[in-house]
Amino acid sequence: MLTAITRRVEGLRTAATRATTVPILVRCGVWLCGLLAFGVAFPAEVLTGRFLIPLVLIALWPALAPGGRGGTVTALVAVAGWIADTAGFDSRIALWRVLALATLLYLAHTLTALAALLPYDAMVNLDVPGLWLARAGAVILISAVVIVLALGLTADLGGGPFQLATLVGLAAAVGVTLLLAHAIRRR
Repeated sequence: MLTAITRRVEGLRTAATRATTVPILVRCGVWLCGLLAFGVAFPAEVLTGRFLIPLVLIALWPALAPGGRGGTVTALVAVAGWIADTAGFDSRIALWRVLALATLLYLAHTLTALAALLPYDAMVNLDVPGLWLARAGAVILISAVVIVLALGLTADLGGGPFQLATLVGLAAAVGVTLLLAHAIRRR
């Protein structure tokens, strides 16, 4: 067991000496997006209490091991915090919070994917994460506009037809996901 720990420490030391700037910045972006998502999602009482250290460590997990399940766990914890805040602490559901949380979770997700592709010692030009973030920014902007327009329509449409359209849209999203999963398995 001691040899395994010694190997891990030696591996971390090697990684620290060989790490380059851009992959480290991308991983810092993952951590920052996770922390900010927790800040938007959780009530202030939780963020200032004894749960702060575990939340910081959970946000750090996908930055240290981007190829694992850390990104999923971070997103689920943020969503659980938002649900706890709105349901348990009776906070008002505000559009800015929903948009900010969605933006931060998407940025954390896409930066985690980039960090998983970039070895810690890769020599990468700043254009790579710059274009990656520009594309993410376009997705975020388009999504925000569609959400605001959809919310505007809900006031006009409300009732049965809107619920039916929501269920049809959900069924279509599930259908597309299953179709893509089947196509990937066929390869």
